Amino acid sequence: MLMRTDPFRDLDRLAQQFLNPGPTGTWSRPSPMPMDAYRTGDQYVVCFDLPGVDPQALDIDVERNMLTVKAERRPRHEGEDVVWDLTERPLGVFSRQIVLSDTLDPEGIKAEYDAGVLTLRIPVAEKAKPRKIAVSHSEERKQIQS
Repeated sequence: MLMRTDPFRDLDRLAQQFLNPGPTGTWSRPSPMPMDAYRTGDQYVVCFDLPGVDPQALDIDVERNMLTVKAERRPRHEGEDVVWDLTERPLGVFSRQIVLSDTLDPEGIKAEYDAGVLTLRIPVAEKAKPRKIAVSHSEERKQIQS
């Protein structure tokens, strides 16, 4: 039901993580964000780990069947009087794109942000839900002519 967009992008992302410790994403080259996805009942649930992100800095778009989630984490203490001794938490822009299959209903997506986790609930489209098919039959029997 959910498909990854580009395996080469994932390979590039892994290479960048090993070559560049302490990722800082930019709008032109955002950092990836960890995600879990599962189905429960008649909906898919997708969870993104975004600790420390202001809910106002979240941007969720759906165009056709492409779901795009963007977030930005800025430093909490900026100014001339702050001297950083250590910074390991990634800052900058984070982005993830997911291709939604035709069996999901993008019109019904609901988003919730709690305790640093963005949760999207995507309902399964009516046409994709299992249903029973009634079999009709007639009581009349016909004789085969030879």
